[in-house]
Amino acid sequence: MGQNMPGSAHGAFLAVSLILVAATCIQFTVEFSRELWDWEDKGKSVSQLQLDLELAEERRIPEARRLTPSAVERQASYKERTPAEVERLRRESRHYRRVHLWMQWLLFFSSAGVTAITAWYDPPQPGKGVLIALGFTITVITAATGYFKPRERAFNLQQTADSIEEHVTALDLGIAPYVQAEDVNLELFATNVENMRVEQRKREQQLDQPHQGQQEVI
Repeated sequence: MGQNMPGSAHGAFLAVSLILVAATCIQFTVEFSRELWDWEDKGKSVSQLQLDLELAEERRIPEARRLTPSAVERQASYKERTPAEVERLRRESRHYRRVHLWMQWLLFFSSAGVTAITAWYDPPQPGKGVLIALGFTITVITAATGYFKPRERAFNLQQTADSIEEHVTALDLGIAPYVQAEDVNLELFATNVENMRVEQRKREQQLDQPHQGQQEVI
């Protein structure tokens, strides 16, 4: 078997050499073949390319103005996108509501666990590690609930979603305050929805501020 090793080594070396030669040939073919480079520079100067770019920009501006829809069309498109915004608000509201519920249940179980372990072990030496962990959990959850305010965020998001949906229904049914011409109703609808979205963002910013900062704002 030892006599066959040199032959095997030479065969492997020859195979590797052939692979490297083939790869080198392919590489040179790709590098120096003009037919394979469709995106090769055609020899334009920088000034010519800048001129072409300026001309294209000048042609784009009138075309964009021509294709820009009217205010009524943009308002109608805004109205069609409103259901997706309502769904987004409700989805975020459900998320924060679930976070709040998980925090509350974890807080309840941790508090009950502290009471049960304290009553079971007297003195609580065997359960000291568990008591420390539960106490730490209670502290973290209480601080996180007070800082992130998931319950308040869920309520605000759900309230905004319900208000926007109420305006969508009123516009579809043609009831107050959307009892005028279509273009006037669309303009009023867009204004009301944007005002509600602005108020929602303001409430989110107030929740993000520290308690002292909220009192100063109020």
